Amino acid sequence: MSWTRRFPAVPAALLAALLALLSLLVAAPAASAHEERPVEFPDGTGSVPVYRTGEPDLIVCKTDRPAFERRISAFPDALKQRNLALYERCEKNGFRDLQAAVDAVDRPGMNIAILPGLYEEEPSLPAPTGECASLKAPNSSLGYQILTYEQQVACRHNQNLVAILGKTDLQIEGTGASRQDVVIDAKYQKLNAIRADKADGIYFRNFTAQRTTFNSLYVLAADGFVIDDVLTRWNDEYGFLTFASDHGLYKNCESYGNGDSGIYPGSASDINEDRGYDVPRYSIEITGCRSHHNMVGYSGTAGDSVWVHDNEFDQNMGGASMDSAFPGHPGLPQNHAFFERNLIHDNNADYYRHVADGTCAKPPVERGYEQGVVCPQISMPPGTGIITAGGNWNLYENNWVYGHQRAGFFLSAVPAFIRGEEELSKQTDTSHHNRYAGNILGKDKSGASRPNGMDVWWDGQGRGNCWQQGPDGSTPGTLPQCGERRGAVSGASARLAGEPVKLAQLLVCADYNVQARKLPAGCDWYGSRGLQRVETQLALAVAAVLLLVGGLLWWRRLRASRLATVAALLGLAGLALDVAGSTMGLIGTFVPALALLCLGLWWTGTGLALRPTRPWLARLTLLLGALTLLDAFDKAVLMVPWIPLSPAWIRSLVAVFWILWAVIAAARPGGTPARPAGPGADPAGDRVPVPAGPAPTRSAEGEAGAGAVAAAGPGTGPGTGSGTGSGTGPGTGTGTGTGTGTGTGTGTATGPERGAADGGRP
Repeated sequence: MSWTRRFPAVPAALLAALLALLSLLVAAPAASAHEERPVEFPDGTGSVPVYRTGEPDLIVCKTDRPAFERRISAFPDALKQRNLALYERCEKNGFRDLQAAVDAVDRPGMNIAILPGLYEEEPSLPAPTGECASLKAPNSSLGYQILTYEQQVACRHNQNLVAILGKTDLQIEGTGASRQDVVIDAKYQKLNAIRADKADGIYFRNFTAQRTTFNSLYVLAADGFVIDDVLTRWNDEYGFLTFASDHGLYKNCESYGNGDSGIYPGSASDINEDRGYDVPRYSIEITGCRSHHNMVGYSGTAGDSVWVHDNEFDQNMGGASMDSAFPGHPGLPQNHAFFERNLIHDNNADYYRHVADGTCAKPPVERGYEQGVVCPQISMPPGTGIITAGGNWNLYENNWVYGHQRAGFFLSAVPAFIRGEEELSKQTDTSHHNRYAGNILGKDKSGASRPNGMDVWWDGQGRGNCWQQGPDGSTPGTLPQCGERRGAVSGASARLAGEPVKLAQLLVCADYNVQARKLPAGCDWYGSRGLQRVETQLALAVAAVLLLVGGLLWWRRLRASRLATVAALLGLAGLALDVAGSTMGLIGTFVPALALLCLGLWWTGTGLALRPTRPWLARLTLLLGALTLLDAFDKAVLMVPWIPLSPAWIRSLVAVFWILWAVIAAARPGGTPARPAGPGADPAGDRVPVPAGPAPTRSAEGEAGAGAVAAAGPGTGPGTGSGTGSGTGPGTGTGTGTGTGTGTGTGTATGPERGAADGGRP
């Protein structure tokens, strides 16, 4: 049982303090992903629709017969003859636009055939008029109105080129030889090319939808849908968007040129909530698809219970992502995606440059989507295979993941306040129990070497996460290992927060806004390199402070100590390695842990050298050395179990106090370099220094005696006694008092000898 379950009040208290600290550093970035009306999941009583053969009930075609015949001229003969027969029928009683055919559907179970051609749906293109032009509805952060279902029915073409509302068991199929023979084109004048809303049992097959200001094909609140051999492309946001749906199947699809993702099963029905790895069924299956040249190939905000297998995601900025980062999505936090046997490779595109140079500020029709421009809509780490930003119980098994400049797998947690939930108990509800096992990393299907920059990037937060043995480069350098059985983990950890430097990087990089053309400075996701990166800047700043303070302390107090000098040299090497280890090329290697090892030895040696003269500062220094060595062990050998925060958090806090104390100790006047301790060493340490002066000498009046003289008036005497005096002369003096014998007296004398003060022995 993890410590978070043994002591449930401790995580909340620690988390409250941590979030209070973070709130001083950064505000949560504004969400700007898909926003929709409040919607509930289907009841799950539906099923995946089955493809129906046979003659269509309704036919859609254009009236230009010569153009039609040219389109089908290269078809196989049987397919050509079928299309000619359908065209004859369509000329007599068919429809010229898909929307007209959809409007004619009057019962469940009907089929619509679309003959080869370009369908721009001219009757649907004009801007809304009358009441539809002045609908009262909230605006999304992207500017479009969030309409109710009733408003969609009343004003079908405010946002949609083709609106399929409330039709059930409808099948729409292109009759061409390939999916590009039938093209439905919104010409960037509508939010969606095709919207199927509350259309249970919808089946789409063999056509292309393109050029929208949001989605090509949008399925909302459906219990049962199939997307079969459909192409979507050149959209501001998504190619395929399915939302709050169940019993769904994507197969043999393709998508490219989209500003968010090609395939987006957002808020898939959360049928496995509160289950572990025992999953009876998945709500959506995706297979045989290819998604390429998008911001990300696959995306799933609240992509719950999705089975993704035997697909290819390549040439995007990122291959696939799951997240819990945006509010308004039912089913958060994301859980139970299962990726297996997918080909995820070479996702290294750089599309943020189109935001920086102003291309994405132009109207969509002028941006050049058809020539390869993509306008990324959200922040994400390019050069990454699979990204999980706040997800639980996800399985990534037996995939090929290779050729990524940054990382094969990327896992980070997302606090619940990012998605608008303030309850403390939810702030650490991601990322847990994600399993990465049996994947082929850094090699293609032929076995050729295609390494990733590193195989794993993890912020360190969460419990129950595990990876297969032997990743080629990772941060941290040691990872919990997956056992043969799902749920079996060795070296498990349970952390409330990720590493502080990684958290700083994520916060900086999240501050992205495509509308404002705002590219965060310091983040290498957007092109920062070398000293521009926030991680390297932090490493340099820390190195500069420690070099200054540590060097001053060594020079003022410790330069006579061989131990301290050797330790200082180790510290210097550690600081240099720490800066080097913060660079992209070395972050996934042994260098960061080696830097911590050297720094830990520096503080340990310095603490030992300080013990004779500065015992309390020595204790703090030794504590800092132990924490640093523990941090090195945590990152390179075994993540320390049972602790709520990594040693880096505690080490950083202690280092602040050490720096202040070391500055004070080095700046105090009168300090001398430490020498080896001897019999006369002062065990108390930290004494007030005694000003140097001439050594005291004997005086006649100060000869040993224990008596006291009490007198008043001038006089001289040979008596013995103790007293205080100063003066010159060979042993005579003047003083006050009379009498002989033992006593105390005060006198002054002149001469070459100086009397001893306070009647001390000469």
